[in-house]
Amino acid sequence: MPHYQLLIGGDFVDTAEHYDVVSPADSEVIATLAKGTVEHVDLAVAAAEKAFKESGWRETPAHVRAEVVAKAADLIMARAAEVSGLASRENGTPIRLAAGLSVGFPVMHMQYFAGLARAFVADRPAYVNGSVSSVIRREPIGVVAGIIPWNFALLLAVWKAVPAILAGNSIVLKVDEKTPSTAFVLAEVLTECGLPPGVLNIITGDGETVGGYLTAHPRVRKISFTGSTATGRTVMRNAAANVKQVTLELGGKGANIVLADADLELAVDGTLWGFLMHAGQACESGTRLFVHDSIYAQFIERLVNRAAELTVGDPANAATDVGPVMNAAQKARIESFIDSAVAEGAKLEYQGKVSETAHEKGHFVPPTIFTNVTPEMRVTVNEVFGPVLAVMRFNDVDAVVDEANNSEFGLSAGVWTRDLATANDIAGRLESGTVWINDWHALPGPLPFGGYKQSGFGREMGPNAILAYTNEKVISVDHSGRSARAAWGLVLP
Repeated sequence: MPHYQLLIGGDFVDTAEHYDVVSPADSEVIATLAKGTVEHVDLAVAAAEKAFKESGWRETPAHVRAEVVAKAADLIMARAAEVSGLASRENGTPIRLAAGLSVGFPVMHMQYFAGLARAFVADRPAYVNGSVSSVIRREPIGVVAGIIPWNFALLLAVWKAVPAILAGNSIVLKVDEKTPSTAFVLAEVLTECGLPPGVLNIITGDGETVGGYLTAHPRVRKISFTGSTATGRTVMRNAAANVKQVTLELGGKGANIVLADADLELAVDGTLWGFLMHAGQACESGTRLFVHDSIYAQFIERLVNRAAELTVGDPANAATDVGPVMNAAQKARIESFIDSAVAEGAKLEYQGKVSETAHEKGHFVPPTIFTNVTPEMRVTVNEVFGPVLAVMRFNDVDAVVDEANNSEFGLSAGVWTRDLATANDIAGRLESGTVWINDWHALPGPLPFGGYKQSGFGREMGPNAILAYTNEKVISVDHSGRSARAAWGLVLP
């Protein structure tokens, strides 16, 4: 059975206490993991700081750093079967989807980030006025911290660590104890390709104590956090004590709008993908569905019939479409939303069945669709983080835009229609960091990702992904030697 240790300063460090890594598909212990403490945070930050100052990584040309990442991406791709298997076993992603979600997607983003680094220019001429010339210089921030959840472990490790190190920083990455393995694969291949020890450090530990200590650490100069809105507020408070930079990618409650002229087959499939990908355990899931009155009945009929074709079960089975949720606590939380929706008067329009071949100790929640839902219901307001869809109907576009915006979240939204002019008008009015038109979950590297409102701030990916891990410095030169004296009125005619 694998045992994962902390990675600090290039060395593996074990701890007195360990976590069990448990498969959500059958509740079997599949690995053990070192459990970090605040003392390990201090060690990791010190190692990162030493690497930043002494390893030469920040002085390494950006195009050379890019080649380290590009080669590492190739090594991960060469191990695609192994890495997708690790991810599927740890987080329940159906193996048929894991090759794309857990390997292909992260590798594509690594390649994109490497391309940005190849074109990175640290010094940009900015101002020339007579005898004065200036440049704007982009410099690495120093020691940064990344904190990632369990749902897309490798992808989110890539989003945090790769732009940070490409900018010349060192990073302490806190991984979730439920899905640690793929982050260690990332560290392994980066090291093999030339990343110096201490530039990437991996720790674990209790979120409140270890995570809190890391985010408040005075020598950490930037935090990038993905997780719940409640924890994001805590991260902000901790960061405020040292006035450090923060990027927050938090919760969501995606509004999915189907107009009267939508391609119904496309919209049905897109809706199912929008709320069932990874069993709904994605912050950008489309879990609030608004369907126009004129197509409502036929749309719901098609949606239910199509959902019934999906297989819920063992993620190792190539025929499985929807795997388990993460653990017993997550299952109980999702089921509490289902129970409250029924109690509040929603109609349980459809609930799927779990395959008979699925393990009895697996944490399975079948696709669940509610109609007759109202805006104030708990299932409509809160992020469920599971395969549960709340359906509402509308007949006025202005009203549905207002209702879509009637949420504390603003991470994702979607519009289904053949009229792109109307779609773009609606997209412009939706309070959301990403709006998909006739699509869902499309997150290519060139497009920045992040939220409005309580879904966070700052962006990951996109053309500024590396710049987000730099400070701007202005260097201004007076070539005449006269300006400073002139400021005091000392220059004579």
